[in-house]
Amino acid sequence: MLFALDLAAGSVPIPPLRIPAILFGGADNPAWVAIIRIFRLPKAITALVGGASLAVSGLMLQTLFRNPLAGPDSLGIGAGASVGAGLVVIFAGSSGSAFLGQLGLAGYTALALASALGAALVLLVILAISRRLAGTTSLLITGILVGYFAGSVLALLVFFASPQKVQVYLGWTYGSFAGVTLDRIPVLLGGCLLGFIVLGRSPRSFDALVLGDRGAESVGIDVRRVRRRIIVASAILAGVVTAFCGPIAFLGIAAPQGARRLFRSSAHRMLLPGSALLGAFFALFADILTQVAPGGIALPLNPLLALLGAPLILSIVLRSRSSEGRA
Repeated sequence: MLFALDLAAGSVPIPPLRIPAILFGGADNPAWVAIIRIFRLPKAITALVGGASLAVSGLMLQTLFRNPLAGPDSLGIGAGASVGAGLVVIFAGSSGSAFLGQLGLAGYTALALASALGAALVLLVILAISRRLAGTTSLLITGILVGYFAGSVLALLVFFASPQKVQVYLGWTYGSFAGVTLDRIPVLLGGCLLGFIVLGRSPRSFDALVLGDRGAESVGIDVRRVRRRIIVASAILAGVVTAFCGPIAFLGIAAPQGARRLFRSSAHRMLLPGSALLGAFFALFADILTQVAPGGIALPLNPLLALLGAPLILSIVLRSRSSEGRA
């Protein structure tokens, strides 16, 4: 339903019941056909895939660090992905391309790969530091500091960029699902599919990680192998989505926590599909809200996601504090 509403909502409202005819060639309004197929369909697909990918990435990071507040944005992984993407854009050539404006298919592939590598590098640094720290607060502070460091590197890169790139970059930081055209969808889908393939089908091993390294090894889990898969898959999912959509906030934290509450389960066979569905739900819902402002103005995505995700994350912090107090 939300996917259909996302196709129908916008400055030119289209009746939702006419969407199937438009998609399958039975519509008699060429303007509606162009709006749906050229603009709104790629945007809705990007929201669907991007929201699900960020949610699964956040869930696996929470499993890896055994921390309910771990996520691509809170741990600075999104900033690392932004640095990787920024390097591609800054060194795209003398004339250069706009940050997401005129890159070809090969350019977008390089952009996604560089973002994934940047996210993986930050994730490895945080993982190495986390072994010497204890407690949720220390880990989050470390993630914030690493994110600031990566953001400072990116700020220096932007400082030496052309004014056109800086302008487009600033718009990119607000986050948007509208920057992907239909011919670039295969790169986004391929990158995210690769992340899910790397993750594999082993929910039992992910459940065992919650017990800690020794507990997981005691039930026959190869902890190092599972950890490597989580790092690579999370970096690919977060990096590819960041390259195409910008740094999307809160989805990677809020969707997994919402899935835990909604499905009342800690088993990954439930949480993996549940987080993906809820991440797609949040992304599509927020994208619809960006299109319903009066005057045909498109609202920025990240502030709307903050309005949806911040209350949920705050409730998680308050519940953890109350649990520590009772203990």
